[in-house]
Amino acid sequence: MPSHLIRDTNYDAATRTLSVWLVTSENRYDYEDVPPDTYAAFRRAFSKGRFFNAHIRNRFTYRVSKEE
Repeated sequence: MPSHLIRDTNYDAATRTLSVWLVTSENRYDYEDVPPDTYAAFRRAFSKGRFFNAHIRNRFTYRVSKEE
């Protein structure tokens, strides 16, 4: 998943939580209640950063966790 913005992601289908690690941050961002079809579209997107900015960032409630 090469991206200039996103270092890594993880999706928990049971809780519908999308975890995102950005290249520019030491934090993990956990986006809540992300539908499976949105995550599937994100995975298919040619530009992960562009899709993230347009369809996930500022559209879902999130919490920030320090990476351990």
